[in-house]
Amino acid sequence: MSRNQTHYYLALHQITSLGPVNWQRLIDYFPDVEAAWQAPAAELRQVIGPRLAELVAEQRLRIDPAAELEKINRAGVLVTTLQDADYPRLLKEIYAPPPLLYYRGSLPGETELLLAVVGSRMTSSYGRQVTEQLVSAIAAAGCTIVSGLALGIDGLAHQTTLRAGGKTIAVLGSGLDRVYPTANQSLAHQIIERGGALVSEFPLGTLPLKFNFPIRNRTIAGLCAGVLVTEARERSGALITAAHALEQNREVLAVPSDVTRPNGGGANQLLKAGARVVTEPSDVFELFGIQPADEPAVAVELQNETEKTLWQLLNRQPIHVDKLVQLARLDISTVSAALLVMEVRGLVRNVGDQQYCRRY
Repeated sequence: MSRNQTHYYLALHQITSLGPVNWQRLIDYFPDVEAAWQAPAAELRQVIGPRLAELVAEQRLRIDPAAELEKINRAGVLVTTLQDADYPRLLKEIYAPPPLLYYRGSLPGETELLLAVVGSRMTSSYGRQVTEQLVSAIAAAGCTIVSGLALGIDGLAHQTTLRAGGKTIAVLGSGLDRVYPTANQSLAHQIIERGGALVSEFPLGTLPLKFNFPIRNRTIAGLCAGVLVTEARERSGALITAAHALEQNREVLAVPSDVTRPNGGGANQLLKAGARVVTEPSDVFELFGIQPADEPAVAVELQNETEKTLWQLLNRQPIHVDKLVQLARLDISTVSAALLVMEVRGLVRNVGDQQYCRRY
């Protein structure tokens, strides 16, 4: 796209009341966005109705297209529009896609397979464990993991992907200069540094308001070939993402959860409605034709006899620290100290409730 067209996309995008449906009407009616920006109010009325036409005519008097372009350049933010070749292919196919995406990092390639992994902010040890086990294998096999950078399952999906050496994309419900939650700002930087991207359809300066997140969830689903819900309550925003995926004719997958706990009620609800069951990475590999990565040989360096004893007792299934104390015949302080050191070195994982398992 020419520099002038980018100016006008950015300027018109400041009028957030338009929304993607009216944007599509403008794109369909006018030869280009510059013509839409400069059109008289009378002509705009024919396309988007009198109320919005007056709003556009009024607000554009206070918006300088060149200044909008300068703003994103200063912020180190890139943009892609529906008219650009690098606009994500699958997202372009949905009804009324976002006219403009702001991003930092690298957008997905034409042939890249994207899978959304989403879930609740409040997680259980089970939810964390299955998310890590599934995402680590899927990401290692070359699938790009997409999520919403939220606390809980979303952030864990991003972190696990990075640990597996994979690529991940975070879609925000705010402007890229308002990374939310602030607790995940460091994670956001890591995502960009490792070849992924932060993406938003909201202009710079947009706050993370509650009503932005269902819109964000629609974009997450639109970017991907499928949505995997690893753990979600019945009223979780992850179910909104899954609903958008169904509307967009994308695959919906879910991990079964303990029926006695509320954390997994949403995932179980999806399964009853017909979502594909996922209990191991091969379920995802087979569905999308992914070739699993070869299991790397991991050299484990154990520094003393306590670590060697604990390593022999641990496996991929969580075991309580009290049980480890009993089996190792060591005191609780020795076992706890050793587990902490092993966790820091990335050998073991604390899955919560004082339960530990191997990472490898």
